[in-house]
Amino acid sequence: MSREAQNPVDLDDLYRDVILDHYRSPRNRGLLDEATVSAEGFNPSCGDEIQLSVAILDGTVNGLGFGGAGCSISQSSASMMTEALEGRSLVDARQMSAHVQQMLTDDSFDLDAVNLGDLEALSGVAKFPVRIKCGLLAWKVLDQALANASGEHVEDDSDIPTRVTSG
Repeated sequence: MSREAQNPVDLDDLYRDVILDHYRSPRNRGLLDEATVSAEGFNPSCGDEIQLSVAILDGTVNGLGFGGAGCSISQSSASMMTEALEGRSLVDARQMSAHVQQMLTDDSFDLDAVNLGDLEALSGVAKFPVRIKCGLLAWKVLDQALANASGEHVEDDSDIPTRVTSG
């Protein structure tokens, strides 16, 4: 019998550990002085708030920082996002944002079809509809920031209001 069969890994526990690790030791906490664009968002249903600053250089995410307050899901999602997007092209960052948002909102999303790395830990949030907005908040703010940096307009999500704070 294989070692894995003898000691099966509970993915829910593993994912919970990843989320709690990012909550207890957030990566890239603090806003960037050299940000190209900043945006913020607020989840009125629970009070979570995220401020995001993004440094963009030659079409690449050169740095991200975040601030705000809220539950473990919203703050972990922001931490995980900043870590996952560092050094990615704007196209890749937008695609990853779309994948994460789809993972959280679409039951038919195929996790095996994309490589989200540790961001897969957020997939468990979809099991709790009241927490989905918590997981989405940082990603909605990112969409707003990246759109503004590219001179585009993103329709604001009425459930999760966002706004660009500098640019």
